[in-house]
Amino acid sequence: MFLVVSGIIWALQGSGLLNWPAGSFMLGEQDWTARGLATAAAGAVLLLLVNYRSRR
Repeated sequence: MFLVVSGIIWALQGSGLLNWPAGSFMLGEQDWTARGLATAAAGAVLLLLVNYRSRR
């Protein structure tokens, strides 16, 4: 869950939609949008895998 939330925050900061904290080096940097989306996706895949394996 931590990876998903962190990735979403990074993506929002990178896209300029979340301007917090004001001194962050990630604000408005498109690289951080891509990295955030990739991190959130990886976290979601891990959550799905854990959920799938625990049901077996």
